[in-house]
Amino acid sequence: MLIKTPKSWEIPASQVTDETLFLNRRSLLKAAGFMGSSLLLAGLPKATVAQPGLPLKSGKNPAYQSGNPTSEDLVTGYNNYYEFTTDKEGVKTLAEKATLPPWKLLIDGLVERPQELDLDQIAALGLEQRIYRFRCVEAWSMVVPWDGLPLHKLLALAQPQPAAKYVAFTSLEDATLFPGQNNKSYPWPYREGLRLDEARHELAFLSLGVYGRQLPTQNGAPLRLVVPWKYGFKSVKAIVKLTLTDKQPATMWNEIAPREYGFFANVNPEVDHPRWSQKSEKLLGGWFQRQPTLLFNGYPEVARLYQGLDLKRWF
Repeated sequence: MLIKTPKSWEIPASQVTDETLFLNRRSLLKAAGFMGSSLLLAGLPKATVAQPGLPLKSGKNPAYQSGNPTSEDLVTGYNNYYEFTTDKEGVKTLAEKATLPPWKLLIDGLVERPQELDLDQIAALGLEQRIYRFRCVEAWSMVVPWDGLPLHKLLALAQPQPAAKYVAFTSLEDATLFPGQNNKSYPWPYREGLRLDEARHELAFLSLGVYGRQLPTQNGAPLRLVVPWKYGFKSVKAIVKLTLTDKQPATMWNEIAPREYGFFANVNPEVDHPRWSQKSEKLLGGWFQRQPTLLFNGYPEVARLYQGLDLKRWF
């Protein structure tokens, strides 16, 4: 008898939102039609400007597919994006009014080959769809089908130098586009960082889309990071620059409240936020359903990255 041991990213049906609760069936059926082998942005011969909602030709990666994702309405309508507003359900309305500028991603710092890439050049590396758990530090969670590519593909283009130990991520700063950036109590632009070995891990993902279409602006269009074993604030949105460095980069939330938002920010049920428990989480779309929080958000393969570290100290 053959017994299959599932990978951690193969999400059982018991841990995903019921498709019938909120599912936008028309959207998912439309997305499912774009699974061709030509993995380029559809309809954008020169994709320097993001067009949220435009279909992506993104093949489903079978290694990261299981169960039904959270409702598209929830994923695209319930967002933390302080560049627009602190109101999670008000972000979408503001974001839909925003017109994104022509986009370039700069990769610089301790690299042999600095890169400046437009969206077509990034998409030409090959897009795929992965379903990942998403866990917010505020103790709510989703299951999201992201379209994009492993981050290590971009890093390989730039060829990090031996001295490089970290990757610093910088978001777009534009107060005319992001009204929340007029609030100067936050040290804009949004900045985040990973150790280089974390950024090279197979699970670290650069997303250009969700549900088979280009990212909505409220979800971080046109480029966002997805690090599924970490709390959501690490998954920086609207990325314009990656900098390879030999020093741990400053990050916005760690700078504002270092006691509450650590640099590593790995999901850990044994380390509570100073103001609330992290032992369980509210699965959005599950009504009053709560579920136990899993160490590393249920991705134990990353544990080897932290051997020798006190996971409670290095939140």
